[in-house]
Amino acid sequence: MINGNLHFQVGDKVVYPNHGVGVIEQVTTRTVGASIERYYLLKIQASSLRVTVPFASVASVGLRPVIRNGEIQKILDFLTDGECSNNADWKYRFKENSDKMRTGSLMEVAAVLKGLLLLAQSKPLSFREKKMLERARYLLVSEVAMAKNWDEAHVEDLMSKALAKSHLRFPEAAAEA
Repeated sequence: MINGNLHFQVGDKVVYPNHGVGVIEQVTTRTVGASIERYYLLKIQASSLRVTVPFASVASVGLRPVIRNGEIQKILDFLTDGECSNNADWKYRFKENSDKMRTGSLMEVAAVLKGLLLLAQSKPLSFREKKMLERARYLLVSEVAMAKNWDEAHVEDLMSKALAKSHLRFPEAAAEA
């Protein structure tokens, strides 16, 4: 921690909320006027997108380390028997879920996934909710796979078994367009 900010090293695995897992490739400095600013250059794993994050913005964008084992178990426990609620109004529900996705918390992402799966049992999801479900699925699987150094199929199997105990089906991966 430096000045209340998390400090990452080259090679660290991090999560950029709503984009997924990335790796710090460089720590650079730029002179902006009279001040020198430091930046992280990270590469998002799935998209190969390169993102520059100023040290001063780490907290505001929600950049964080990949979750640890204890958190993974809490997420699996939540998928097994955690309580979920959905707002009946589509607009409010979509906003609440969007806000949860932006927090960067994998537990919040798991809540979105489970909530949308529960909703899908009673009515078809809208196009935007289907996209959000796919995004939540991707964020969960990719981060847990990286954290545990497992292949994604193993993580999908674990989550599928956890959700089955709640009588929910883990969604299939969307075909990449």
